[in-house]
Amino acid sequence: MADNEEETPVSWLAVPYKCDVLNKTGDTIGTAESLLGDENADIFHGIVVKTAHGDRYLEVPATRIPRITTKAVYTDLAASEVDSLEPYTEQKWEHIGWGGLFRRHPMWTEEGKPPPIIGGGARR
Repeated sequence: MADNEEETPVSWLAVPYKCDVLNKTGDTIGTAESLLGDENADIFHGIVVKTAHGDRYLEVPATRIPRITTKAVYTDLAASEVDSLEPYTEQKWEHIGWGGLFRRHPMWTEEGKPPPIIGGGARR
C-alpha cells in the first residue's frame, strides 16, 4: 500500500469496496470484490479477491484474514499460497449485496430455499 495514512480496524461488514487485499509481507494480492458471509447472523466466511492481474477471482477464507482496516484487508497468506486459493464460483453462494454472500446449503434449490420435506419429518 502506497498510502501511509493511519488505518482504523473495522468489522468484516465494513470492508471498503475494492480495497487492497495484501499478503503477509504487505504485497498486493488484488482487490476485495465481494464479502462471503451471512450479514444477519454476523458469520464471516471470507472475501472474493480479484487478482492484481485481473485474470481471476479467488476466495480468501476468513481464517486467513487476521486484520481488516479502513484501507485494506490483511491476510496471512504467503505469496506462494495465493495460486492455491479456491476459485470463486457464483453457483455456491447466495448474493445479499455488497453486505455479503453466504454459502449455499448443499440441499438448497436454485431459488435458495430448502427442499420440501419428504415423509413429513420435522425440520431441524
